[in-house]
Amino acid sequence: MERRPGVPRLLREINDRAALELLLASGPLTRGQIGELTGLSKVTASQTLARLEERGLVEVVGEQAGNRGPNAALYGVIPSCAYVAGLEVGPDSVTAAIADINGDVVAEVTAAPDAQDDPVTVVHNVVVKACRSAKVALSRLRGVVIGTPGVVDPRTGDVRFSFDLPHWHEGIHEALARDLRRELTIENDVNLVAIAERAKGAAQEVDDFVLLWVGRGIGLAVVLGGRLHRGRSGSAGEIGYLPVPGVPLAADVKAMPGRLPSLAGGLQSLVSSEAVIELARELGFSGAGAADCVTEAVAAGERGERLLDEVASRLALGVASVCVVLDPGLVVLAGEVGQAGGAALTSRVEEAVARICPIRPEVVTSEVVGNPVLRGAVLAALDQAREDIFTS
Repeated sequence: MERRPGVPRLLREINDRAALELLLASGPLTRGQIGELTGLSKVTASQTLARLEERGLVEVVGEQAGNRGPNAALYGVIPSCAYVAGLEVGPDSVTAAIADINGDVVAEVTAAPDAQDDPVTVVHNVVVKACRSAKVALSRLRGVVIGTPGVVDPRTGDVRFSFDLPHWHEGIHEALARDLRRELTIENDVNLVAIAERAKGAAQEVDDFVLLWVGRGIGLAVVLGGRLHRGRSGSAGEIGYLPVPGVPLAADVKAMPGRLPSLAGGLQSLVSSEAVIELARELGFSGAGAADCVTEAVAAGERGERLLDEVASRLALGVASVCVVLDPGLVVLAGEVGQAGGAALTSRVEEAVARICPIRPEVVTSEVVGNPVLRGAVLAALDQAREDIFTS
C-alpha cells in the first residue's frame, strides 16, 4: 500500500482553514457551532481551535448561554493577528488605509505629493504615516494592494501606461516591493471598484457583471465567473478607446496640431468630464464639474431630461458594445457622474441599450459606500493576507 505521511498534516491544515474562514465570515462561534457548520467532530473541532489559539489567530471572546449545563465559550478571530494596507494613487493625492484581518479600517491617511515626487518615495511615506497612525509596525502588514489609473500588466505587475501618472513606469512594482520589503500588488483602480461592488455593493452574489466608471474619464471592469478578467496585457476594460461612428480615432486625434485634452478620440471624446460639461453648458447648466451638471439635471426635472437623455445615449454606445460580446446581465454605473445620475441615468441607459442591441441588461447605480477604490484595495489585500495565513 502506498504510504502518504503528509495526509494527517494536510487534513489538519484543511480543518484549520475551514474553521478560520468560518470565523472570519460569521463572527464568534462556539466549538459546537464550528463543528456543526464545518462537519468536524467535537474532538476534531477542539483540536483545531487549540492549534489556532496556539498560533495566536483565535481566542475566547465571550460565552453563549445554553439550555442545560455550563455556558459555551465563544471563539473569535483576533483582529490584530494580521494587518493589511490598501492604497488609492491619483494624480493629486495618495490615500492609504490600514485594516485589521477582519477588514475594519484602523487608520486612513491622505497625502498630496509633489508632481515630481518619485512614486516609491510617495508610497513609502504614506504607508509609514498610516502605520504610525494605526500604531502598527510596517513588518506586520500581510498584504499591500495599490490602486492606480491606467493599464497594469498582469505579467509583470507594473503600470504599463497611465496618462495621469507619468512617473509610474516599468520597474516600479519591483522597486516598491524592495522598498517595503514585502510582496505587493498594483491593480487598476476600476478593477478594485468592481471587487468592492461584488463584496459590498450592488453586485453581491453576481458572478457575471461589468462595472462602468464614469467620472473625469471612463473605464470598465469585467467580472466573469466571479473573477476579474484583465486580458492578456491588462487592457481589458479600456473602453475609452472604443471606436464610435462620427468620432475621430485616438490615433487620429493625437496627430491633430493644438488638440485639446478633452479630444481623446473614441468613446472617451463623448463621455469625458470635459465633454459632459460642454454639453451641459449648451443646455443651460452651469455646474462646476460634470457630476455637478448631472446633479443639476436630475433636480431640474423636465428641463434636465435632454442632458440626461444625451449622456445616457452616449454611454449606451459603450454598454451595448460590451453586452453583445459578453452578455453580462448586470451593468453597474459608478464614478462621480454615474453616482450623480442615479436611477434617472441608469434607467435611461438601460432603455437606450435595448433600443440599439438585442440585449437589455439590468443597469444599476453603485452601492459601495465611501471611497470605492480604497475599499476594493483593502478587500484585495485582505484576500492576500488571509491566504498567507491559511497557507503558512
